[in-house]
Amino acid sequence: MRYLKHFYDNLEEYFCEVLIGVMIFALSLQVIVRMTTGGAVSWAEELSRYCFIWGIYIGASLAAKKAAHVRVTAQFIYASTRTRLFFRILADAVWLGFNIFFLYYTATAVRESFRYPEVTATMGVVKAYIELIVPIGFAMMSWRTVELYIRHWRRGTLASLVETL
Repeated sequence: MRYLKHFYDNLEEYFCEVLIGVMIFALSLQVIVRMTTGGAVSWAEELSRYCFIWGIYIGASLAAKKAAHVRVTAQFIYASTRTRLFFRILADAVWLGFNIFFLYYTATAVRESFRYPEVTATMGVVKAYIELIVPIGFAMMSWRTVELYIRHWRRGTLASLVETL
């Protein structure tokens, strides 16, 4: 059970490491083949592109987990901790609404992509599988944001979310 918790706590890191590793391997292979033979590996660039896209969305979830998304907070420098916390929660609630809105619409688009599949040029993969990361990414960002608040609520450390301003 402890292993599963550790895996869950580091899920985004592991996925990003694998995706970046595959991307570096594919691009390195492409460079080596081009330098040595003058030819190209047809699937390498496509694979690295898809790994990059998946890495961005998984990385966005990682940033949400660590509360590291960019925020403009200068307007709250002289506000009380309570006021800063109120606006932090309000901003995150708006962000969650945005995420849920996009989760719904991107899931609908992906569902349509599965109904009318389009295959990638060199790898022959149904594009809906690649596009699936968009709703997954929004769901993961939403969950990690909610989880952050749950964790701080249980510890009684909600104020620490805004004390570093």
